[in-house]
Amino acid sequence: VIMRIGSLVPIPGVDTEYFSTLLNKVEDLSLLDAFTGGSFERMSVFALSITPYITSSIIIQLLTIAIPKLEEMQKEGEDGRKKIAAITRYVTIALALIESIAMAVGFGRSGLIKGYQGFSTLHYIVSIIVVVAALTAGSAMLMWLGERITENGVGNGISIVLLINIISGMPSDFATLYST
Repeated sequence: VIMRIGSLVPIPGVDTEYFSTLLNKVEDLSLLDAFTGGSFERMSVFALSITPYITSSIIIQLLTIAIPKLEEMQKEGEDGRKKIAAITRYVTIALALIESIAMAVGFGRSGLIKGYQGFSTLHYIVSIIVVVAALTAGSAMLMWLGERITENGVGNGISIVLLINIISGMPSDFATLYST
């Protein structure tokens, strides 16, 4: 329920019509929208989805092989795995921040932010900060939610987050398939 609500709450100051038309033009972005459960098209708080966490997990796993200190941590047992998990969380926040800045600035110039007039106006800079904060917080919230699901023994939380996002788009996908 939390995931679906977060997927429907738009980021303040964002032109959601822009993304609807953008997704209709570029088919490659529709796959990204499927993984986010429609959050990308609505440019909601959860538009980044769980992808920064997945990316940081892969980066840390690869660095574990390359950096002896991380390899030692992994071999330390439970304490080492907790340290690596903490590092993964920090890298996730950093990646979410980088991705949200790139999206806000890049899409802002193309029409994402209502009333764009360049970097010269304070309103635009505040809008960029709001978009970046909302996207980063949304990704962190999904990471936290996925970890809580895993801790409670329901299953792999990150996989469940992705599954819910994909399943949520299935009714509209079936309707589109039927009409086509």
